[in-house]
Amino acid sequence: MRVRWVTGFLDSPGREVEAFWSAVTGTTLSERRGGGTFATLLPVEGDAFLRVQVIGSPYPGSHVDLHVADVPVAAGEAEGLGASVVFSEPGLVVLRSPAGVPFCLVQWDGETRRPGSQRWPGGQSSIVDQLSLDVPAGEYDAEYEFWAALTGWERRKSDLPEFAFLQGDPGLPLRLLLQRIGAGPVGVHLDFACDGVDAEVTRHVELGATVVRRVPGDWTTLRDPAGREYCVTARAPRGRG
Repeated sequence: MRVRWVTGFLDSPGREVEAFWSAVTGTTLSERRGGGTFATLLPVEGDAFLRVQVIGSPYPGSHVDLHVADVPVAAGEAEGLGASVVFSEPGLVVLRSPAGVPFCLVQWDGETRRPGSQRWPGGQSSIVDQLSLDVPAGEYDAEYEFWAALTGWERRKSDLPEFAFLQGDPGLPLRLLLQRIGAGPVGVHLDFACDGVDAEVTRHVELGATVVRRVPGDWTTLRDPAGREYCVTARAPRGRG
């Protein structure tokens, strides 16, 4: 399966948190669609790769959309690798990975222009460039094999044993990080790359986020106003695409 584009979805109980995500990413909110359920975070330039969705659950989360040229064929491949179909309609199939990570296969609409980072008044640049799949240790190895086989992306090791990466075409806006966690449910969260973590974290806090934990020199975990966790990391953000 060839992944033509990747979108990170922010799934929230209500719309109130959307202004926060528009501000921290430097995007504007599109007109709503799907009866008011969906909207896109539009970048200053390039094709959009972040969207918001109002869900019928009090628990906020995130998921990944993989854009492909032929959704039914890709869904068949995913099922053959162990994924299960939750919902299907023309141009969209909602699935869960073998460990239960939610994801969607959607019709590619010609997106190719990868947006670049934003520079902020504090002097730092940042951009969301990674989706972390948080998987319990007992299911981690099999889940990593599933996502590697599904995407066909390059495997990249980390210096830390609890992390491994999958990197697709350089023109794609997001890569995947698989994080080994202890006991607990699977999850998905967004990561920012930033060249000034302290200044960036201060900016997020001023916009309404709360610091959960800091790993000096590496990353800070925050919680958005809806209670969803995400990270600001010390990886160099890419320039404008």
